[in-house]
Amino acid sequence: MSTIRRAAVLGSPIAHSLSPVLHRAAYAELGLTHWTYDRFDVDEAGLPAFIAGLDSTWAGLSLTMPLKRAIIPLLDSVSETASSVEAVNTVVFTEDGRRTGDNTDIPGMIAALRERGVEKTDSAAVLGAGATASSALAALSAICTGPVTAYVRSRERGVEMRGWGERLGVDVRISDWAEAEQALRAPLVIATTPAGATDALTGAVPDRPGTLFDVLYEPWPTGLAAAWAARNGTVVGGLDLLVHQAVLQVEQMTGRAPAPLLAMRQAGEAALAAR
Repeated sequence: MSTIRRAAVLGSPIAHSLSPVLHRAAYAELGLTHWTYDRFDVDEAGLPAFIAGLDSTWAGLSLTMPLKRAIIPLLDSVSETASSVEAVNTVVFTEDGRRTGDNTDIPGMIAALRERGVEKTDSAAVLGAGATASSALAALSAICTGPVTAYVRSRERGVEMRGWGERLGVDVRISDWAEAEQALRAPLVIATTPAGATDALTGAVPDRPGTLFDVLYEPWPTGLAAAWAARNGTVVGGLDLLVHQAVLQVEQMTGRAPAPLLAMRQAGEAALAAR
C-alpha cells in the first residue's frame, strides 16, 4: 500500500480557491490515488503553528494572500525567482525535511503567454501596482526588450513599481491612472487590477489590439477582456495563469512531469461554470 501524501493551499479567505480542483484533477490523471489536496484558512498569525504541526506525509503547500511573504522566514531556502519579488507561492518538503520555497506565478505567466504565441515583446503596459504587478514585471524581465509603462493611482505606488523595475532590470516608466486608456495601445497589456477596475476602459480598446493578459478569472470575461476579444485581440485570462502555475506546482510536489495541463484546465473550467 502506498504511503499517503498530502498537499494543500493555505490563505485567508480560501473558500473559493480553485487550487484543490486543479491539483486533484492532476492526481487523478497521473494515477496518484494516495495523494490528497485540501484547503485551509490560515492567516499570517496562524501560519507558524500550522507549519510546525506538519508531519512527514506532507509533500507541499500552495500559498495565496496574505501568506506569500509571511512564509519566507519559515523556510530553509528560497529560489531566485521567489526572492526577486519577495513572494513564495509554493513550498516543497524534501525527503530530508527541508522546506524549500519557490514562485510559480512568474514562470506561469510566461508559459501562459507563450501558449498564445507571445514569446517576446518590444514594450508593454501594466495596469495596477499591487503584488501581482511585481510578478508581472518579473515575467516581463524575461520577455520584454523595451520599456514597460505602469499605470498607477498614487505617487507611492509609482515609486514602488519603479523600485521593482530597478531590482528586476526592467525599464519601468510611470503614468497616472487617468491616462490608462493609452495603455491599451501597447502590444502587450497586463491587467493586475481588482474586478471592475478596468470597466471604464472598454470603450478605448483600439480597432486592432495586441495581447491582453487579464489576471482575473472570476467574473470572466471581464468587461475589458470581452471588448478586447470582440475586436479580435489575443486574450490571456486568469484561469490560464492559475493552471500554468499549478502545473509547475504539481511537477515540483510530485516529481512527475509533465503535469496534465489539459485535464487541469478542463477541471477548472467546469468548476467555474458550476458556480
